[in-house]
Amino acid sequence: MGAALSVAIGAAVAAGQWPALHASTTERVVVDRHTGLAIYGVDPVAYFTERKLVPGRADFEYRYAGAIWRFVNDGNRAAFAADPDVYMPRYGGYDPVGISRGLATPGFPALWAVHEQRLYLFYTAAARTAFLADPAQVIVSASAHWAAVRNELAE
Repeated sequence: MGAALSVAIGAAVAAGQWPALHASTTERVVVDRHTGLAIYGVDPVAYFTERKLVPGRADFEYRYAGAIWRFVNDGNRAAFAADPDVYMPRYGGYDPVGISRGLATPGFPALWAVHEQRLYLFYTAAARTAFLADPAQVIVSASAHWAAVRNELAE
């Protein structure tokens, strides 16, 4: 099932259809406005433990930061509940390259990287490539813009 979801997400991203999946860009965390799921129900802890996208399960949910987070098992849910900031995508799951330009572009679970023990999600493969080419510069710029972007999201 995980591979099938990963392929489906990848196909949606490649076809430019992902934004049609109704990501809310009025939240400080990327949330599907119809389901309330953060990062489309993908387990954020699994990026660190499995090193891949793993869909969470409805029977392992945790509410945090105005969103429903899903996990593949109770251990991942407990790890997240103990310290959400460790596992949440940085910048609320918004693309750090977009944030570095002052834009709130939601990241997608299939386009990700873990850098210095932080999870980053990207809007496009090109943004991920740009980030990986110089992550320190993107992070400095994104961090400088994040407060203003976050304030716009809260309005």
